[in-house]
Amino acid sequence: MTDISGLKIGVLGGTGPQGRGLALRWAKAGLTVIIGSRAADRAETAAAELRELAGVEAIIGLDNAGCAGAADVVLVAVPWDGHRELLESLRAELTGKIVIDCVNPLGFDKQGPFALPVEEGSAAQQAERVLPESRVTAAFHHVSAVLLADLGVSEMDIDVLVLGDDREATDVVRALADAIPGTRGIYGGRLRNAHQVEAFTANLIAINKRYKAHAGIRVTDV
Repeated sequence: MTDISGLKIGVLGGTGPQGRGLALRWAKAGLTVIIGSRAADRAETAAAELRELAGVEAIIGLDNAGCAGAADVVLVAVPWDGHRELLESLRAELTGKIVIDCVNPLGFDKQGPFALPVEEGSAAQQAERVLPESRVTAAFHHVSAVLLADLGVSEMDIDVLVLGDDREATDVVRALADAIPGTRGIYGGRLRNAHQVEAFTANLIAINKRYKAHAGIRVTDV
């Protein structure tokens, strides 16, 4: 098992549903969490709300640069249209750090969600291109923000596919998944395979809409 107990986890986009939900669950697991936002006061407001919900004090709010600089591991949970610009602005702060990209480049029309083409191949590969000195991984694409936010859901019942080219980095991210009750981190291949993982989110949204569910994935025989 990889020891993550001493790590500070930064969440860029920590005021949005996905980042906020993961921050809440990690804080409940006893990890130190730093919420990042464009405005420090907005980040601290979200952090205060999460401290009350989680019943812990180890959650603080900073602006994005402060979050990226203070954290050991940084989750990127921002809208796709601001993905590249944000990462470019934080290149120095993210140097040498494990970066977890959970961004899904999706479009929506009358027929529902669909995967958008990405020049680099995927959001994670774009992050790798923009952050050549960081240890980029991809994970947490398919975890329901609704279930994460509901502490009445004691176990998530989901597997998290973790992709990356750095074995130690993917082990850390898998351990972060394992820290959430009912969740397993499963190595899912090299970062070049992130496109289909990101794109599959469109299928899950369609499933959830049809069946009024919060579906995830489970990997069998592992």
